Amino acid sequence: MPRFATLLTSAALFGMIATTQGAAQEPNGGFTLDPQGDLSAMLDCFEAGGKTLISAHRGGPSAGLPENGIETMDAIMTAVPAIMEIDVAQSTDGVLYLMHDRTIDRTTTGTGRTTDLAWDAIKDLRLRDEAGWVTPYGVPTFEAALDWAKGKTVLQVDFKRTASFEDVVAMIRAKDMADSVILIAYSQGQAQRLHELAPDMLISYSITQQSDLEEVVEAGVPADRIIAFTGTRLPRPDLFSALDGEDVEVIFGTLGRSPSSIDNVIDRFGTDERYAELSQGGVDVLATDRGREAAAALAEAGRLPETGQCGVSRGGEWTE
Repeated sequence: MPRFATLLTSAALFGMIATTQGAAQEPNGGFTLDPQGDLSAMLDCFEAGGKTLISAHRGGPSAGLPENGIETMDAIMTAVPAIMEIDVAQSTDGVLYLMHDRTIDRTTTGTGRTTDLAWDAIKDLRLRDEAGWVTPYGVPTFEAALDWAKGKTVLQVDFKRTASFEDVVAMIRAKDMADSVILIAYSQGQAQRLHELAPDMLISYSITQQSDLEEVVEAGVPADRIIAFTGTRLPRPDLFSALDGEDVEVIFGTLGRSPSSIDNVIDRFGTDERYAELSQGGVDVLATDRGREAAAALAEAGRLPETGQCGVSRGGEWTE
């Protein structure tokens, strides 16, 4: 990154970027995605209507809008009814905050490993966007993210290695958000532990074949608490159909930094209609780094949730 990039942090620069993104000029207010006490029922409603939800990976970053930023998620919600995938880490003194990497170097103005940092070393830092530009935004706490999301959208929570399952679940309960989160588990043991702590919350669990679901159910996690994450490489309509038969919603990821990720291939070849094809093939939740583009393709095919459907609404005035 050029050395002068770190100097260009003025409000004027950010204002130019935000305006080109459309975030600061939204006249009609943002979307609201409210499960109204039953997230599973809301997802069933979308599935029954042939609709696919966008899950904005790391909150949907773009130019001037950093990953895992509340302002970034707010900007996405002005344009797209979406759920937000976020990463939760924990400081050495117990504060839960949003951070993906094992260090804070790439995404903030600070340096250091997350395993070594107290909140005082993090709280006054500024977030960088994907190009390395310094933004006016600070590192949000998980509490602040829950406050922002309450009554607005659903958070898909990815636990980083420093984050205590117990503390995350306790914070969710303290904010009365149990019906508006999806907890991500990467192993059967994690799924079991999360279900023990939060039997009323949904769990995203990796399923690449039908036996994976059978095994986790046998281990004590009911199928109606599972949302199946089916990978990022190869869509499997046969698996999607089998999971649908078990009333298990399907998440498929097109995300990834690799040039061969589905998002990057679609972008490179200009084939956004592929997002609609994935929806038609049985994907209930599309986890993507291209939330706006994917939503536009779904909308054109009549497969994006619309205002008035299944807890989706839009209104209020946008304030800068």
